[in-house]
Amino acid sequence: MTQQQETQPTHAKALVRYRVMAYIVGFALLALLAAMVLRLTTEITAPSAIVAPAHGFLYMIYLVAAFDLAQRCKWSAKGTLLVLIAGTIPFVSFYAEKQVVRRVNAGEKL
Repeated sequence: MTQQQETQPTHAKALVRYRVMAYIVGFALLALLAAMVLRLTTEITAPSAIVAPAHGFLYMIYLVAAFDLAQRCKWSAKGTLLVLIAGTIPFVSFYAEKQVVRRVNAGEKL
């Protein structure tokens, strides 16, 4: 087995972990946005009390998954930081995930 064949599954597994967390965090952020709108426009505060800590916890897992992929793919500090921040802006994690997948599969660095 060549070195490229040995490292490819490592990148593939890290990429799958990143993709799963990017989608989970993206949807959790949208749920948080909806909960915050509900909280600010009505007296209903329970959803934001549940969703906010859940999103925070999931975002920490996203950070680990994204940083792991960044280390394995040897991304630049700027590219890594941009991907890490993507989980904090609604809809951006979905766009970032598509760009990361495209570039990792093409062998490009961020």
